[in-house]
Amino acid sequence: MSGTLYRFYAGGNTAQGYSSLLHSSLQGLEHLYVLQGGAGLGKYCDLRSIGERLAAAGEEVWMIYCSSDPNALDGIIVPGPKIGIIDGTTPNAIIPQVTGVSVRVVNLDEAYTEHRLEALAPEIEKLNGEISRGYEAAYSGFDEALRVHDEWEKVYIANMDYRAADELTQECILLLLGDQARERSGRVDHRFLGAATPQGAVDFVPVLTEGLKRYLLKGRPGSGKSTLLKKLASAAAERGFDVEIYHCGFDPNSLDMVIVRELGFAIFDSTAPHEYFPDRPTDEIIDMYERCIAPGTDEVHSDTLAPIKQQYAAAMKQSIGQLTETRALQDRLEQLYVQTLDTAILERITEEFKQEMTRLAAIRI
Repeated sequence: MSGTLYRFYAGGNTAQGYSSLLHSSLQGLEHLYVLQGGAGLGKYCDLRSIGERLAAAGEEVWMIYCSSDPNALDGIIVPGPKIGIIDGTTPNAIIPQVTGVSVRVVNLDEAYTEHRLEALAPEIEKLNGEISRGYEAAYSGFDEALRVHDEWEKVYIANMDYRAADELTQECILLLLGDQARERSGRVDHRFLGAATPQGAVDFVPVLTEGLKRYLLKGRPGSGKSTLLKKLASAAAERGFDVEIYHCGFDPNSLDMVIVRELGFAIFDSTAPHEYFPDRPTDEIIDMYERCIAPGTDEVHSDTLAPIKQQYAAAMKQSIGQLTETRALQDRLEQLYVQTLDTAILERITEEFKQEMTRLAAIRI
């Protein structure tokens, strides 16, 4: 029997710099593996293949993608046997501190040939500096884009009918939760809906919402979508439901989606850069511009809004371009590390790691 694969981001390149929600996904684990070593070494453990095989064997698997390399994973979580694997290799270089969890560090650095690494040290140091400056430039651009976005929001906030927004929020809580409650404390998971990557904005909304009743929130910046989601998520958690809260990959303080699988629904901000339209029979639109913003606001303020939209798009494009350039530098860095590897030692380390995973999961992977 095949299990379920859920794909999402737990870290992102945001207007606040690199932001991580990874710790939330680690709650409830008993065993955590942390891969450590130089740039790109974690890829040799092939987390994607491990996750897919576990799912094929019937396990639910969370595949956590890397915002700096959309083709790579930051980790996988297997909630059934309570096992997690985190890629803590450079640039992550972290060992999460999680209470009550057995943490095993898999030291991939043992596979380096020391004299080769020393010979390349000056070039590695130079690239690390360029990569750091590249990310700083990208984050500075995102911060400028957020400032422009705040100006965009002000137009709609000034024309907001707050009573209508409160009424709509209560309607949604009643519609989605009714009077239902659980006699227990629910689990709350914080994740990102999508991420700004070197390939642009990426999200996994179709996969995450598969099989759920979907409510697509439409509106404008500042029309109250995030506030509605925050109040709904809070109400669901207070009633003891397990709640998946998906933050905005651009502004982590804003919410973009709430899922309560026990009740079979997902409600999400369905505007750019993660714009979706109803394509499933049960999809419904909730239009906050129509319900909560003064009629004609777009038209009345078109002269003000047009340059703001252009400035925002330009700032985002520049920052994405900076991420793309920085990714190219990271690829070069990873190739340098590859030149120093003793592949026989690396294969031995990764094989031992996979065998231990097999034993813990009681599944052949």
